[in-house]
Amino acid sequence: MKRIVIIGSGGAGKSTLAKKLSEILQIEVLHLDKLYWIAGWQKPSKLEWQSKVEELLKKDSWIMDGNFGGTMETRLAACDTAIFLDLPRTICLYRILKRWWTYRNTNRPDMTEGCNEKVDFDMLDWVWTFPKRAKPEIEARLKKVENEKKIIRLKSPQEVQDFLESCKKN
Repeated sequence: MKRIVIIGSGGAGKSTLAKKLSEILQIEVLHLDKLYWIAGWQKPSKLEWQSKVEELLKKDSWIMDGNFGGTMETRLAACDTAIFLDLPRTICLYRILKRWWTYRNTNRPDMTEGCNEKVDFDMLDWVWTFPKRAKPEIEARLKKVENEKKIIRLKSPQEVQDFLESCKKN
């Protein structure tokens, strides 16, 4: 595993897994939230974002965490491993609220400076409806590359921990 994409619902633990996996594999983490957002929660143009992602994909190795559907196919084409954190939405919602409480009025480490942690109805709705709205599209995209890429689906915090332990042994 040298080029790893980590996807899943908000609160699934993408950034946490990326950081821990980076420590084990000694591969740079590219937090897409941090690279995408501009201070004050401003968005780059689609062209700017696509160009930035394509430039990042040229690196020899990386761990990219984040969904960003507009660049997912490009990232899946470039990776050797895709990890789908398919955790229950109740866990994801709890983690979103815990993260907001922990980082309220400030930035979390994997986010752009000037984008203070926030929770609003749209975010909670996105997490709650993720299994019906976003998950089928992610699964379809993973199915397209399953014969060429290593696909890892982790469905619980214990499976995530077991996966990390197995990486330490290799």
